[in-house]
Amino acid sequence: MNPYATSMLMFSLSTGTIITLTSTHWFLAWIGLEMNTLAMVPLMSKMHHPRATEAATKYFLTQAMASALLLFATTTNAWYTGEWTIINMNMMIPTLLLTTALMIKLAVAPFHLWLPDVIQGSDLTVCLILSTWQKLAPMALLIQISAELDSTMLTLMGILSIIIGGWGGLNQPQLRKIMAYSSIAHLGWMILVLTYSPHLTLLNLAVYLTITSSMFLMMMDMSSTNINKASISWVKNLPLTTMMMIVLMSLSGLPPMSGFLPKWLIIEEIVKQNMTPIATIAAISTLLSLFFYLRLSYVISLTTPPTLINSKMTWRLKVNPIQTTSTTMIISIMLLPITPTIFNLF
Repeated sequence: MNPYATSMLMFSLSTGTIITLTSTHWFLAWIGLEMNTLAMVPLMSKMHHPRATEAATKYFLTQAMASALLLFATTTNAWYTGEWTIINMNMMIPTLLLTTALMIKLAVAPFHLWLPDVIQGSDLTVCLILSTWQKLAPMALLIQISAELDSTMLTLMGILSIIIGGWGGLNQPQLRKIMAYSSIAHLGWMILVLTYSPHLTLLNLAVYLTITSSMFLMMMDMSSTNINKASISWVKNLPLTTMMMIVLMSLSGLPPMSGFLPKWLIIEEIVKQNMTPIATIAAISTLLSLFFYLRLSYVISLTTPPTLINSKMTWRLKVNPIQTTSTTMIISIMLLPITPTIFNLF
């Protein structure tokens, strides 16, 4: 793609998110979401491959449906209340429709089916944007109206997302699909605690964005898109492969890595709300995600497939590392000791 076109699309993508984050009017927020969607479609279809075209089509249709539902919900709310302000969502039916629209945009279960196919048909850079940047605008809107949302509905969606996110990744050989189901599971944790403690949702979002960015940047450095390629990544860059294994453990939420921090605080908050059975189900369902992360770590670190002698020298080839990878890796694994400071910030 032409660099000028790429820069224009990235500018439109960032502008749309910033408009949604800074707006207090539903129509402006909708415009920002639409700019996001329209900027992503050319980025996804730039590979000139049938899978990329299919992914872009699925993404456009899903996001257009969610945007139409969001506009209908906010218009209905303005009809009842006479206001377009974001924080004024007092009517039940518009609020439920709006929640559904934002859940479709975020790919929260049971509206998650589009995400694995879309991510599998895109390149790793677009997957990184879809899994991180595209979560900011819908999540910001949810946090702003968290006081008016139905806690029972969000709890059911959150638990369902955690279970499906763990279950769906069990038999996946493709790293991109594994990261898609990981995104669904992490969003389930954010949605679960949204109505009770929005600042915990914000903390979980920040940690998730950092760890997921780190994982995708490492996959881009080593060109790993499936388990077979990941198993020979130690030939390309041994230190980075070791760090990938540790970041996978952080993504699964194992202590003492950073990924344990939000899960620990969220379970504590849910127990305080007298929802011990929900906390138990969420903690047990996390074991499903832990299984395929451990399997991936095992494949990366403890298996040596039969290879030619020449391939052992791949580490001698000159590579162009991404500069932000090291920073995101460090943050992804070393935040737990400063938990009180982070908790006070959020």
